[in-house]
Amino acid sequence: MSMRGVPDGLPVLSRGKHRNPRQGACFMEMASLLANEPWSDRPRCTHPLLAQLARLVNDHTSDAGRADLVVMIPEVIGAHGHGFAWEVALVARVATQAMYDLPEPRQRTLAVGLLRCDELAASYGATTVDRDAIRTALEQVPGAATWARDFMTGSVPLKPRAFQRHSAPAMLVCAVRGTAEAAVPDQDARLRALLRTGIGSVRPDERPQDVIRIVAPDPRFV
Repeated sequence: MSMRGVPDGLPVLSRGKHRNPRQGACFMEMASLLANEPWSDRPRCTHPLLAQLARLVNDHTSDAGRADLVVMIPEVIGAHGHGFAWEVALVARVATQAMYDLPEPRQRTLAVGLLRCDELAASYGATTVDRDAIRTALEQVPGAATWARDFMTGSVPLKPRAFQRHSAPAMLVCAVRGTAEAAVPDQDARLRALLRTGIGSVRPDERPQDVIRIVAPDPRFV
């Protein structure tokens, strides 16, 4: 067993996409390996939004702090969530957690996104969305919230497909990049916390029953 819990023979976590394990691995590429899927940073074993969050956190974490992400990799394998309401809840949870630390331009973007999440929760009965947490987060940044409400004046309601394709991914990018840009202590820990929040949005009954462990080097890169 190597240092910090990474088994000998596994690729080292690093930023970006890698052609094969000999060149290293990002968080989701390592997940594809552990799940015995074809090598990819977009494996089928994880919901695309959660996988995007993991890639973003991996890439914006420092080289020194990235090894601390390894213990979370098995937790995304088989994590698919539970429909549109879960997707809104996931994004809203990450955004509300990140909101207060972000620079104001990022706060404005997330404020618009959170107002959209609240709108969708009301329109589509997404009871898993914590609307009280959204309101609390917006109250913490009154300037950004006022700007967002003015910006949305007269806008048409957001459709689920538009949220899934555009708004949700953009909110995750904003939350993670904003945290990485923020003048706050221990950015790596805050980024890990965002990923932990995303993983925590998956209910126990939506997780695989078996814990995946690697006990020997994988023949694909030995």
